[in-house]
Amino acid sequence: MELKYDGQNEYLPLRDVVFQTLRQAIVTGEFSPGERLMEIKLANKLGVSRTPVREAIRMLELEGLVVMIPRRGAEVARITEKDLRDALEVRTAIEELSVELACARIDEEGKEKLKKACMAFKEAIDTKHVQNIVDGDVKFHDVIFEITKNDRLITLAHNLREQVYRYRVEYVKDFSYHDILVKEHYDLTNAILMNDVKTAKEIMRKHLYNQELIVIKNLKGSL
Repeated sequence: MELKYDGQNEYLPLRDVVFQTLRQAIVTGEFSPGERLMEIKLANKLGVSRTPVREAIRMLELEGLVVMIPRRGAEVARITEKDLRDALEVRTAIEELSVELACARIDEEGKEKLKKACMAFKEAIDTKHVQNIVDGDVKFHDVIFEITKNDRLITLAHNLREQVYRYRVEYVKDFSYHDILVKEHYDLTNAILMNDVKTAKEIMRKHLYNQELIVIKNLKGSL
């Protein structure tokens, strides 16, 4: 984990850069749920003072990614069944609307993008690398959002994407489910290409419900 100063964040306050760095480490699983966040240790690792680290941790607490424990300090928030279900209820509503609009509005360019995203996801699965698979899944769903041509929907979906990223990581860690995951993406792609709204919405609903079951199973298994 290191601070990254690119063209986008070089003008941000140090607190915000530290916040983004720690946030990325949490949602990608570099920090485990329940892991303590020690200000001095993090400050030394990132090469900053404790002040921006302390401020960043407060911001993470507001996002629900960090909790403050009496006599222990800050630790990464654990993933709970309620948090998962709350997020997936919202995501299911957005994703079902997305495939409905995609079926109605997809054009030839959109069809090519969707097919390429579907194939790219299969290639990501073949790498057996969790980060590649998660990124491939994100890109596949992003193409569907793009096909809707609804800017407000795309913005909502992108905002929610950050909140469900942790669950995606937990989800794809279960390699036994990968073949089913690939099939669901293929079936969803074909339904959208055929403008079959009913089937596309059913597949999407099942796709996300299966995700919920897998993550809950893994959460219980880790207790």
